[in-house]
Amino acid sequence: MEAERSDQEWDLEIKPHDTVFNLHLKDVWNYRDLLWLLVRRDFVSFYKQTVLGPLWFFIQPIFTTIVFTFIFGQTRFTEGVHVPQPLFFMAGSIGWNYFADCLTKTSTVFKDNSAIFGKVYFPRLIMPLSIVVSNLVKFGVQFLLFIGLFLWYYVRFQFFGSNEPVSPNVCLILFPVLIAAMALLGLGAGLIITAMTTKYRDLAFVVTFGMQLMMYATPVIYPLHTFLGKYHGIIALNPMSGLIETFRYGFTGAGAFYPGVFVYSLISTLIIFFLGLIVFNKVEKDFVDTV
Repeated sequence: MEAERSDQEWDLEIKPHDTVFNLHLKDVWNYRDLLWLLVRRDFVSFYKQTVLGPLWFFIQPIFTTIVFTFIFGQTRFTEGVHVPQPLFFMAGSIGWNYFADCLTKTSTVFKDNSAIFGKVYFPRLIMPLSIVVSNLVKFGVQFLLFIGLFLWYYVRFQFFGSNEPVSPNVCLILFPVLIAAMALLGLGAGLIITAMTTKYRDLAFVVTFGMQLMMYATPVIYPLHTFLGKYHGIIALNPMSGLIETFRYGFTGAGAFYPGVFVYSLISTLIIFFLGLIVFNKVEKDFVDTV
């Protein structure tokens, strides 16, 4: 009898409660097909009834760059910046937009998907991961636009004697690390916020305008060396500062590479990401009762 029982396959297996450190990452891998379906859904649903469709991928960074160039191009924020201003501003804005989109959309995962979460089981982490991946595709399209602008100014400087230097350097090899760090930082911070919004809905409003303010505390429209003394240290405490500064410096040579700030950004990113996973895993078990 015992041998027959051991050979049986059970449809449902009741186990004790998991610890918060059991993140079910194996389940996420098993449901990877669902991840790609959700990524596709995000594109289809977002652009289905728009006139310009995916062209919005290009319109956003172009208009952002134009506005930044006209408003901040002649201010003290860009003093000492000798690279072409459109290239300088686009380098900062596309990285920031990727991080901000990941965080903002992830921060409302529980609230936006409460109906689905309450009806069928799948690893809840699939939802925020699909947001990060779909935004990564959007970033990839915008990055191609940035590369086109970069090549335009680089060729002008190298072969036509332009007085606006473009000096890519060895920090370019950090590009995959920078993008991964931006994704993990946005995902981790978003997971923490969405877990808190199950009880405190006001956080959704705080995130909306808080991200707009946070951009000015990040070297998106200015190089980090613009602010000296204590202000330099305060801005460097922002984990995104080291990532944006390194990204822009690697491609354009504007600003500088700060090894200490960069390492701090990576360590902070990993801490926030794993903390977000743990908090999300804890809240997902009973969030339906409070959302």
